[in-house]
Amino acid sequence: METRDAENWPDAAAPPATTPTDRVRERLLRAVLEQRLPPGAKLTEDEIAGLCGVSRTVVRAALQALSHDGVVVLERHRGAFVAAPSPQSAREVFEARALLEPAVARAAARHADAEALARLARHIEAEHAALEAGELGRAVHLSGRFHLVIAEMSRHQTIAALLGGLIARSALVLALYARLPDTLCERHAHGALLAALTARDADAAEAAMRRHLADLLAGLDLAPRAPSKPDLARALSTG
Repeated sequence: METRDAENWPDAAAPPATTPTDRVRERLLRAVLEQRLPPGAKLTEDEIAGLCGVSRTVVRAALQALSHDGVVVLERHRGAFVAAPSPQSAREVFEARALLEPAVARAAARHADAEALARLARHIEAEHAALEAGELGRAVHLSGRFHLVIAEMSRHQTIAALLGGLIARSALVLALYARLPDTLCERHAHGALLAALTARDADAAEAAMRRHLADLLAGLDLAPRAPSKPDLARALSTG
């Protein structure tokens, strides 16, 4: 498998997109994760329906689902917008991940198998290729999926589901507050995690994850950012 294929794996905590609502949700979510739809972007039901070839009812249901994940904000009489986390919310997202993911990494080390480890290795290569190509949004998307694969390896479905939402919100935080590209240069951190998991060293995996998340939080510039106005058709064209 080429490294580009790594980004096409389904989220570890999400069921396959089988209904029109699921497919629209996944398309919008991917556009957010890849930062083609930035925080604060207006999501117009009519336009999304036309671009996705579905009814407004389907789009509305997809937006409702994303609002439950904290990715979209629904405002009465104004419509739907990609969530724009405040500095406090941004900090809380990474603090919540720091409470969950070190234990997840420890459990993943105990359950690591060759197939999952190979997936993680391909992810690292794909992330590096994206960064070298200047595709920072795709690098963020791949980085999040790297963490979801580790959550899947832990065999703790409840925590994996919680992390799915937190990691999606992390993409919004990084879009607003990351000191790019330094915050995204995670090849070494992810490599350390992979090495610990490959060695089935639970202590090392837990410590590596704790350091990694602390570094990500330290790499944020938690000052307010003005939202941009993206081209919705372009954002969804590759989703």
